[in-house]
Amino acid sequence: MTAILTDMVKGGRAVTRVLLLAVCAFGLVLMAKGAVIPVKAGLAQILLERAFDASRVAGRPLRPWPWADTAPVARIGIARLGVERVVLSGGSGQAMAFGPTEMPMAKDSRVTIMAAHRDTHFAFLADAKVGDIVTVEPVKGQTRRYRITGFRVARWDQFAYPRDPARPLLGLVTCYPFDATERGPMRFIAWAEAL
Repeated sequence: MTAILTDMVKGGRAVTRVLLLAVCAFGLVLMAKGAVIPVKAGLAQILLERAFDASRVAGRPLRPWPWADTAPVARIGIARLGVERVVLSGGSGQAMAFGPTEMPMAKDSRVTIMAAHRDTHFAFLADAKVGDIVTVEPVKGQTRRYRITGFRVARWDQFAYPRDPARPLLGLVTCYPFDATERGPMRFIAWAEAL
């Protein structure tokens, strides 16, 4: 009887060890999957920078990877904040996963709207100030400079821009508030006039 109980305990320990190893292996797989996301994000930024440089040489937007549905159209920066971002074409949510996007506008518009996520590529807008200089280096054409003239918070469905501003206007748009963890209807807009 004692031998039977001893065998049962040994068998139970073996099953417990196997279960613990399986749980540990599963945890390691989950950790590896979680680590892939930041690695992919970092690699994407390197590829976007390379595509931007190649696009400047070619004088036209070039895709950062063969299956990309977007391409760099500009690079924006605020020197005071030490920030530079590659801006992508299209304005889609998929493109915004990789960087700010330039919203499609009428060709003769004197207004340029760029949008990005508040917790990644446009998080720096929380520290922007009136008077900051924003540089926009397009893939084709000369670098333009804008001065931030003000900020506005509006519901997404009440966002509006001047149809014919006196000077070319740049709007940088992101969700608001900056520290929110859920989606919301409010948008933060930094307006900047061309110098």
